Amino acid sequence: MKITEEIVGHIAHLARLQFEGEKKEAITEDLERIITFMETLQEVDTKGVEPLVYMTNEINHLREDVAKETVTHEEALRNAPKKDSDYFRIPKVLSK
Repeated sequence: MKITEEIVGHIAHLARLQFEGEKKEAITEDLERIITFMETLQEVDTKGVEPLVYMTNEINHLREDVAKETVTHEEALRNAPKKDSDYFRIPKVLSK
């Protein structure tokens, strides 16, 4: 497949990019190399090959999720610039 200036311009528009001069030529060459590589991959016989779902056969060993208190309520509010009994006080951010 031949990559034209129109194709590069269309892809650049979709990606919200701008290419000019040497950079546009470089992108065109890169895209042509990518297309050539993909065409080479299309030639590979993949009949009987199962799709790869995971990259390894390893199983994730996760720790048990145990809730524990690391900071008490009082410690969390201790250095708050403004607080109201049990809560942080912040400036109003929404208006009705």
